[in-house]
Amino acid sequence: MIQDKKVLAIIPARGGSKGVPRKNIRSLAGKPLIAWTIDEAKKSKYIDRLILSSEDEEIIEIAKYYGCEVPFVRPSNLAEDTTPGIDPVIHALSILPNYEYVVVLQPTSPLRSAEDIDGSIEQLLVSGTPACVSVTEPGKSPYWMYTLQDNNILKPLIYNEEAIVRRQELPITYALNGAIYVAETKWLNESRTFLSNDTTAYIMPRNRSYDIDTEEDFMFCEWIKNK
Repeated sequence: MIQDKKVLAIIPARGGSKGVPRKNIRSLAGKPLIAWTIDEAKKSKYIDRLILSSEDEEIIEIAKYYGCEVPFVRPSNLAEDTTPGIDPVIHALSILPNYEYVVVLQPTSPLRSAEDIDGSIEQLLVSGTPACVSVTEPGKSPYWMYTLQDNNILKPLIYNEEAIVRRQELPITYALNGAIYVAETKWLNESRTFLSNDTTAYIMPRNRSYDIDTEEDFMFCEWIKNK
């Protein structure tokens, strides 16, 4: 609870995974991937209730073992490859409506800390905005990125009248890292997105911003955890 308002945290974890099969429960540095998110969420000063949204029986049992509540089984039609990510969140809020704030924590961000979670919630309150998402500085600036036209002709992704040749001269940019999404529940039910012109950002360092999408991501995060 924060400022006398209740906070619901949701870990969305469906069974299907193309890049890394069964990654949500695959062992990473000695425990299932999803357990890293559960453990940090349980350390939060503000989260009143932590739940899992999943259709997968094995994921549900492992989440329960590590102390995450599972008040419902996600309908299978909300666990398909084409299901928009916001739909399982709205579904969970329809079943558990009595919370002023919702926090969504992807299990594929095992390096995110409890301090990051609480910092995102605090940023939402301090900014006075209805939503907050975690971001980080990308490894490569979009000012040095291109699309390809016919015959592989380079076209700058971001046009500048003068070419920027020194990294120090580049504007600072940020990318979503997928680790934390926070919003007022009433606003989210109406907007059905965490991203709007009013969304604020919580900045995370790159060393806690890895989102596991490939085998290489998995191996790197495991190396970090085992250091």
